[in-house]
Amino acid sequence: MKLNAQPRVTRLGMSFLLIALSLFTLPALSSAAKIGDNYGGGIVFFVDKSGQHGLIAAKTDILGRSSGSASDGRFIWPDAQAKCSDLVSNGYSDWFLPNKEQLKQLYLQKSIVGGFTGTGYWSSTVSMADRAWVQLFSNGIQLSFNTIHYFVRVRAVRAF
Repeated sequence: MKLNAQPRVTRLGMSFLLIALSLFTLPALSSAAKIGDNYGGGIVFFVDKSGQHGLIAAKTDILGRSSGSASDGRFIWPDAQAKCSDLVSNGYSDWFLPNKEQLKQLYLQKSIVGGFTGTGYWSSTVSMADRAWVQLFSNGIQLSFNTIHYFVRVRAVRAF
């Protein structure tokens, strides 16, 4: 007498495997991050067309200050870059200083992200040898500032 239990067990095992995998993949697909979500250590402020990739802003400005700054939270550009790349927040260490376009997107979502002052924020985009772009959060204008003579606020971002 020959037993044919092997194919049935294999099909049953494959069925369980597929069901188990769907329990992990379906929620991941249905829970794509949306603008305003608390996600990945911060607040989502940009999502691409696929809905699977975007940008997250830290919940607060970088604390501290550059030497010579009269106010907390203000940095010269080289210090701003260093503070962002050294930041470890909410378990994530891949933060960076946003470029000019990313900072503009952050400005457009400032009320959703929250916690911004009406002053300027450094971008990582250089305009000339000793100048980088700053996004003014009071009126949306972007200006080029000297990288070592101006003390400006910083908000780190990360990608997902």
